[in-house]
Amino acid sequence: MENFLLIFILLTFGIILKPFKLFPENAAHVLNLFVIYVSLPALVLLNIPKLSFSSELIIPVLIPWLMIIFSAVLILFLARIFKWRRSIVGGLLLVVPLGNTSFLGIPMIKAFFGQDHIPYAILYDQFGSFLALATYGSVVLALYGNGSRPGIKDIVKKVIYFPPFIALIVALLLRFWSYPPVMVGVLQMAAETLVPVVMFAVGLQISFRLPRSVVSPMIIGLLIKLILAPLAALAVCSAFGILTPPARVSVFEAGMGPMITAGALAIIAGLEPELMASMVGLGIALSFLTLPVLFQML
Repeated sequence: MENFLLIFILLTFGIILKPFKLFPENAAHVLNLFVIYVSLPALVLLNIPKLSFSSELIIPVLIPWLMIIFSAVLILFLARIFKWRRSIVGGLLLVVPLGNTSFLGIPMIKAFFGQDHIPYAILYDQFGSFLALATYGSVVLALYGNGSRPGIKDIVKKVIYFPPFIALIVALLLRFWSYPPVMVGVLQMAAETLVPVVMFAVGLQISFRLPRSVVSPMIIGLLIKLILAPLAALAVCSAFGILTPPARVSVFEAGMGPMITAGALAIIAGLEPELMASMVGLGIALSFLTLPVLFQML
């Protein structure tokens, strides 16, 4: 419960303090940049080397990528029907496929499934969410972040120079090397700033008076993220008769609210900041209602 309380307190502080203009207008942008260049790379460097491959745990590795494909294809299809502008499409392609599978997901798994199921959640988060954020997320930002259509060279360059992606490559290279205790301590302190900083920044940008043009995308995006995606994951697992503990945890993780960091990336890239901040905040709040229902279905 401490994690949930921390999320709501920091989010609320940001919302409450926003009207008083105690912070500079670009405060949220600066905080988000800190996360991208410091907090997230530290988190990647800490967690990626801990990964261990196992043929028995293919479901928690496969399901998150299937959900990314499912959500992205559905968003692109709906974008053509509703004729959403590129900034909305790019933002939804980030916050809908990528879930808050670590900070929110792991405590939820512990609360609903028990301590012994947490390793499955970590596997889902590390092989799915983290890797997707650094790779898939980089490509989405390269394609939609500047409002133009960059060439292959531009996309590759942006992916290569994206700080979390650099951290991912370094972490994979250092998998078999133990960090010195001092380095571990520094990385842990830097990584622990991620959620507090981002949640406060999201609070500073949340708007409850969204333009009419983004209300529909927000509703559709949250519907896909919180309901359709986990139901699709459940249908796949049921069809193949693999509702094992790892599969059940994977379905549950598929129903988590939008990833905080994905929302921060979208905001930094100028992809409908108000819409992205509201989707992250509202998505986290609504997941407290949808996840218990999803658990009963499992």
